[in-house]
Amino acid sequence: MRAFQLTAWQQPPELRDVPVPEPRAGEVLVKVGGAGACHSDLHLMEWPAGQLPFDPPFTLGHENAGWVEQVGDGVRNVASGDPVLVYGPWGCGHCHACRRSFENYCERAADLRVMGGGLGLDGGMADYLLVPAERLLLPLGELDPRDAAPLSDAALTPYHAIKRSLPKLIPGSHAVVIGAGGLGHMAIQLLATLAPARIVAVDRDPSKLSLATEVGAEATVQAGDEAAAQVREATRGRGAELVLDLVGSDDTLALGAQVARTEGDLTLVGIAGGTFPVSFFSQPYECAIATTYWGSANELLEVLELARAGRIRAHVERYPLDRVAEVYDKLRRGEVDGRAVVCPHG
Repeated sequence: MRAFQLTAWQQPPELRDVPVPEPRAGEVLVKVGGAGACHSDLHLMEWPAGQLPFDPPFTLGHENAGWVEQVGDGVRNVASGDPVLVYGPWGCGHCHACRRSFENYCERAADLRVMGGGLGLDGGMADYLLVPAERLLLPLGELDPRDAAPLSDAALTPYHAIKRSLPKLIPGSHAVVIGAGGLGHMAIQLLATLAPARIVAVDRDPSKLSLATEVGAEATVQAGDEAAAQVREATRGRGAELVLDLVGSDDTLALGAQVARTEGDLTLVGIAGGTFPVSFFSQPYECAIATTYWGSANELLEVLELARAGRIRAHVERYPLDRVAEVYDKLRRGEVDGRAVVCPHG
């Protein structure tokens, strides 16, 4: 089969021919319907050696959906042909966090030395994906795997971040989404369906701001020197109860601190590597600054219910597997609106 693999740190990935995995006891082989190309993959390609608990080679792609192809001994809850969504962070399955379905915060993550498919283990930028346990698969029902793949990260990650702040998003409140790309366009839809807050989107790309308006943003601001003042104006001078930074650069973190309000939340999701010097006066009083990473499997079930009800929908650009390198080049240049999804089987 074909697989787009990172073979060495800070080297371009390669589309290679590799054997089709054979599922062992408890494992499931998934025929990949769609694999979302995430901006964090670009960071992964550029990561210095020795900075992560795993090493190449491995197949990229941590946002995956498809159809069950084959099951190993002992698998009882899925069968060949079932459409499934793959929960992305793979924990030990036994610690307190994993028992709560928060495998993204697995207490044994350091011991496992992998983070999931596409993150140390082989991911979904391939014809087939080996999933180590059926608990990591969620039934899709009538949803098309090629369109549903982004729900497992691009929707789940902001969903978890937003849920933390829902008590603050009351009528008359504001939520600012910095970065209106793959995660951002889903975050805006989630905010629109979950809370009465007025949504302000910030991005440097006019086409992404246009998409932000289409999916529910009530005001848009182009990133730049005047962005803070324009966001403050859009929030009626009060600032935002929630600032969701889906970029994570020095500039976006600084912007977030300027436009958050007293007792608000500045939640950092993006991994662009920026830092923010915290002091007593660096942000409004009682403004909480937090990071989040992915979300729980139970939360992913909730995301799926929203998708089935038509409340959220990923805006997907489909590509065949033989164009996967081109997809990441387009993502690097900022030329993807919504989510690019690689579909190995058409």
